[in-house]
Amino acid sequence: MIRASLKMEFPSHKRGEALELLKSLREPTRAEPGCVDCHVYQDLHDENLIVLEEAWESRTDLDRHIRSHRYRHILALMETASKPPEMRFHTISHTAGMEVVKAARQR
Repeated sequence: MIRASLKMEFPSHKRGEALELLKSLREPTRAEPGCVDCHVYQDLHDENLIVLEEAWESRTDLDRHIRSHRYRHILALMETASKPPEMRFHTISHTAGMEVVKAARQR
């Protein structure tokens, strides 16, 4: 699985437009082949900071998404950010759940 994270900061007068665009892309992105999930967040301490989080089953799925017409809207939005956006891609080979907490608490 690959987790994609995009943090962007916008001037207050552009924030609403940025949020609306990302929210409009959320459900269509979730419907793309290989999309595990897609979320849009606004920071509680800095309302001008918006985060787009996506999870993809494979690099092939992510690459297809990045080449899509829909992703062009995200690239254009990135250019309107007030600071250079921060983009990260994390490749995850293993995921665990509550069993980690349980095992740690039993030691």
